[in-house]
Amino acid sequence: MKKIVLKGRKVVGGYAEGEALVSRQEISGFGSMSTEKGLVSEPNHEIRGIPLKDKILVFPSTKGSAGFTYVFFRMKPLGIGPKGAIIRRMNSTSGWGFVFGNVPSVTDLDQDPLEVIATGDYIKLYADKGIVEVTKKA
Repeated sequence: MKKIVLKGRKVVGGYAEGEALVSRQEISGFGSMSTEKGLVSEPNHEIRGIPLKDKILVFPSTKGSAGFTYVFFRMKPLGIGPKGAIIRRMNSTSGWGFVFGNVPSVTDLDQDPLEVIATGDYIKLYADKGIVEVTKKA
């Protein structure tokens, strides 16, 4: 199996591993995500209806207001959020969402994660070190 190692910057420390769920579309909060089901509910979104639980969420950035922060904060105690996150472009909304949701996360990678990682790839995320190990799915 082919392995790729990406290096970036820690957002929230910790370790997570699991299957990647990749979105090429930005993700919002209020009205776009279900805090009861832990999924994107925005109409026409490419990952609409796919549970985030136990996934490593890979996406370009957030859009909109602080709703993303609230959604990640609400998902944490319910155990329905992603195990980790890899974000191409960090902003305060996504940063606070990861902090309040205690989601190990990285940004500013040396390669574009949306070009390297595909849904179904297996990810080991060493957020404290800013390291992402990608095992490509067969």
